[in-house]
Amino acid sequence: MSPIDELLKNEKVEWKKLGDVATISKGKQLNKRDMIKEGIYPVINGGVLPSGYNNACNRDENTITVSQGGASAGFVNFIEIKFWLGAHAFSVIPNKDMVSKYNYEYSTFNRFLYHVLKANQINLQDSKEGAGIPSVSKEKLSSIPVPLISKKTQEKIVETLDKFTNYVTELQAELQAELQMRTYQYSYYRDFLLSENCLNKLSAKLLKAKVELRNTSLGEVGTFIRGNGLQKKDFLPKGKPVIHYGQIYTRYGFQTDKTISYVDDSVFAKLKKARQNDILMATTSENIEDVGKSVVWLGKEEIGFSGDMYCYRTRENAKYIAYYFQTKAFQKQKERKVSGTKLIRIHGDDMEKFSISLPAMEIQNRVVEILDKFQDLLADTQGLLPKEIEQRQKQYEYYREKLLTFDENVVEPNRTEPNQ
Repeated sequence: MSPIDELLKNEKVEWKKLGDVATISKGKQLNKRDMIKEGIYPVINGGVLPSGYNNACNRDENTITVSQGGASAGFVNFIEIKFWLGAHAFSVIPNKDMVSKYNYEYSTFNRFLYHVLKANQINLQDSKEGAGIPSVSKEKLSSIPVPLISKKTQEKIVETLDKFTNYVTELQAELQAELQMRTYQYSYYRDFLLSENCLNKLSAKLLKAKVELRNTSLGEVGTFIRGNGLQKKDFLPKGKPVIHYGQIYTRYGFQTDKTISYVDDSVFAKLKKARQNDILMATTSENIEDVGKSVVWLGKEEIGFSGDMYCYRTRENAKYIAYYFQTKAFQKQKERKVSGTKLIRIHGDDMEKFSISLPAMEIQNRVVEILDKFQDLLADTQGLLPKEIEQRQKQYEYYREKLLTFDENVVEPNRTEPNQ
């Protein structure tokens, strides 16, 4: 008999609706002007992540929340610090009288409820209603069945499931720390490799001769082509490939040979075109850091691109130039030329004058080869730990289902349980 079977054997269960064992209430609407980017307390509303921050709170730490409205309606979370609950989310707080009646520990029952709700998260998300903004009703949430079991069994279940959730949290923190370290290393060596001192040394070593760097400008070694016309409403599932400036921030990395959006022939014909080894740069953003973010187009076919971005075309190694766009040297020049307050812009006329040190093509290729390896290292870091996180998450979901299914306590003999 497995440990799960042993734990749940002969367990007596009393079923109650969530609304009978906990107080379910919505938060209070917070105006945008009261929301700040940095504050003491996170604002939890209809999304998965905080909507912003506030210097006041209306819920205590260790509170269960359920998103009520929006695309993430039905999402269950457990907030460990004090926070502000918005009008598009519910809080679920155990009734102390009920906890006392069953001789439960409040903190343990609170976590038990969280795991029960997490097990019902998909059902809650599937119950969303409304033609406009989808929402989960309080009635639906209140009707979720909650098993009331012995204190000892409840504590064991919470202890087991919390180990999985804590491990996933630790892995996520480990991943973030590893990514920060790798990103710092990459930024340091990128700026070092593209410095005049290092380029001179590489030239002397690899070319076996003293070859002077070309201290030139972006306008002298390339051309900025301004985009036009493309709107998101023009997008189609198939057609001619295009890139919209907003996608450079969110959907593309350093380079790509495929687009995620397409348009019909008539729209495509009106657009400016980028070709293989062109650099596509977004020139408008809400913050200075994102202005100038770029992606190298490696595809063989021409693509259209939108306004609020430039295509930079050069006979130099395009990836070398794109790596230069990431350096502090480029950022400093950019910061002196951006304009705007709420919406930050930079213009091609200004960037044409930005200085750049260019070595021989052989050195450019060697620098790109080295930096590409760093990019691969970053990608490996982003790929390995998430796989382990996904595996642990699946284990958690498997054991949660078994531990919270009291009308089918026996594990099937032919089913293989995941390794711990």
